[in-house]
Amino acid sequence: MRAAVLHAPRAALSLESLPDPDCPKDGVVLRVLACGVCRSDWHVWEGADPDVAFPQIPGHEYCGEVVAVGRDVTRWAVGDRVIAPFILACGTCPDCAAGNQTICATQVVPGFTAPGAFASHIAVPRADANLTALPEGMDPALAASLGCRVTTAWHALTGRAGLRAGEWLAVFGTGGVGLSAMLLGRALGARVAVVDVVPEKLAYAEGLGADAVIDARGGDAAAQVREATGGGADVAVEALGIAETTTGALRSLRKLGRMVQVGMPAGDHVTMPLPMDTVYSGQLAIYGTRGMPSWRYPSLLSLIEGGQVDLTPLIARRVALSDATAELAVFDGPAPPGVAVITDFES
Repeated sequence: MRAAVLHAPRAALSLESLPDPDCPKDGVVLRVLACGVCRSDWHVWEGADPDVAFPQIPGHEYCGEVVAVGRDVTRWAVGDRVIAPFILACGTCPDCAAGNQTICATQVVPGFTAPGAFASHIAVPRADANLTALPEGMDPALAASLGCRVTTAWHALTGRAGLRAGEWLAVFGTGGVGLSAMLLGRALGARVAVVDVVPEKLAYAEGLGADAVIDARGGDAAAQVREATGGGADVAVEALGIAETTTGALRSLRKLGRMVQVGMPAGDHVTMPLPMDTVYSGQLAIYGTRGMPSWRYPSLLSLIEGGQVDLTPLIARRVALSDATAELAVFDGPAPPGVAVITDFES
């Protein structure tokens, strides 16, 4: 197979010909159809994630076609097209049995703790417990984002914060997960304010239906959100994983508001100073979230297939595997609107 291999932090990914992966007895091997390039992959490239050992093949947001099936697999066959969540749970432990696969103690995370999908093929263990059929006719580039950014945003809004129609949602950071949260929030009937420092991203979000756009370069972003929403957001999503936006998200809320930490804190942001006086006086709720349990896919797919949300504007660039290093480097600064998806694994 052809793969982009990271041998050291911030090194250019090496395009290599490697043996095809062995098929796990409880899993499948996929021919990768598409793989997103995500800010979490940038944390891997930076060397900021302690779970990652080098060399590693990054890539955790993917879909593919089954080309080999393990002897213990009962639900999948060669030729099936599937979506894989980035957290592969065991499916049998007490947490999994309770529906909380994202906290499975023995989880496997491709691109982090196992070889990822910046490759033409990937081995996916625990197939019966995790994979979901790719809906007929869905663009693989869009389906890939259902492995991480879209599903993470969906679970943050519906599985954690319980966003309701008519509420105000504030989204801090309009990258892939933030833009997903905006589109999904609108589909759920919420009004959405987005916060960023990149004018092009704000204009893009406004064109897609954001009710308010706030340029954080213009001063206190939280105060601007409170003004735009008439007293504060009911729910805030933090989508960058840095102290400034986490603090802003908390301070943007009205009393009894809920904040969801979606952005992955890494490096210097693992420990953050937070305005606990705001949490205390506003009686706020803070939720952490990471990924989405596989059993929750049907609710999201029904929304998409029913035409209640159009997620195609997420996909900004379709790139080749050889472009992976350049796309990771984009996250060193303010990234352009939309997301990049690897769809060409031959060049």
